Amino acid sequence: MKIIGLGFGWEELSVGEKFRTVGRTITEADLASFLGLSGMNEVIFTDDLFRENHSVIKEKFIPGAMAYIFAEGLLIPTMQGTGLAFLNMELSVHQPIKVGDTIHVEVEVLSVRKTSKSDRGIVQTKNEIKNQNGDVLITYTPLRMMKSVSERDGLNDDY
Repeated sequence: MKIIGLGFGWEELSVGEKFRTVGRTITEADLASFLGLSGMNEVIFTDDLFRENHSVIKEKFIPGAMAYIFAEGLLIPTMQGTGLAFLNMELSVHQPIKVGDTIHVEVEVLSVRKTSKSDRGIVQTKNEIKNQNGDVLITYTPLRMMKSVSERDGLNDDY
């Protein structure tokens, strides 16, 4: 029986191809959970009076690392069962992501190539995290090793 929800095989992606994720609203509970789990208890995120009196950003906002992690979570359906390795990336933060923003990720495939092992490929994308207004908040360019379609489809036998 075929499994739904598995990611792309590397050879199913083409340079220039674009797609986007569903959205996700960032809540105060998300921020509190992330700060607690990560230990990023910086006063700019945990002390409203400090932020209001000493920060150039007055609204409650989230760490860039949290935004990146949430974006990767939104992208899981594209690489579920096919992602082998995260190899590299460059990341630029353009604007803060505030509590209450609804983010999504827009992806453009920059390069696709087969590795020396034909069942694997290297894929680089340009990922833009955008808010509900279409503002680009963060741009990052992950380089990933991915399985082939045939290797992905072999997962059906394992379940």
